[in-house]
Amino acid sequence: MNVLIIGASRGIGFEFVRQYRAAGAHITATAREEAALARLREHGARALRLDVADAGSVSGLAWLIDGERFDVVVVNAGVFGPRTSGLEAPTVADFDVVMHTNVLGPMRLLPQIAEALAPGARVAIMSSQMGALAGRSNPASWLYRASKAAVNSVMKDAALALAGKATVISFHPGWVRTDMGGAQADIDTSTSIAGMRTVLASVKPGDTGSFFNYDGQRLDW
Repeated sequence: MNVLIIGASRGIGFEFVRQYRAAGAHITATAREEAALARLREHGARALRLDVADAGSVSGLAWLIDGERFDVVVVNAGVFGPRTSGLEAPTVADFDVVMHTNVLGPMRLLPQIAEALAPGARVAIMSSQMGALAGRSNPASWLYRASKAAVNSVMKDAALALAGKATVISFHPGWVRTDMGGAQADIDTSTSIAGMRTVLASVKPGDTGSFFNYDGQRLDW
């Protein structure tokens, strides 16, 4: 199996690398910093420097992966932004960082990887249940929520554009104990990624455009 993980320096992305490598997959993984790239190489991945918020960096990805045929692609790179509790307007700088990373990043990346997908490939975009409109009960961190609602829309359009070539889905990884999720979160990265790998192994073309919980439950959004 040939796997591409975008945003693999730590947390969820790095655990994807660790588990897929343990299963014998060939891994290409991206990170921004040299220390993270070195760590990925130590774990047997082909490590590529990539900043999803930088147009020039993303524009070179297609050349770096030319000739590859990925069976699985996970677009994981993302940021949380300011933690707010109500209608606290974000600064322009915060808005730009969150939206450029979480929304514009995948919109730039997906065209770059389209020609490097194997027939029947599975593409997963990391979203969050915080972005779902259905069932929302509080407005906390509304900038992050807006970005994840938008990335689900991006996922849906990618599913339509790649229909017949790849199955494209998005994930809520659960509330995971990472730097972003915090120490009080419900599950560890091992549990989250094991669940998402199971889903990725089982989804079919008819599932394209769907939003899944890490345990395989379909989510409304």
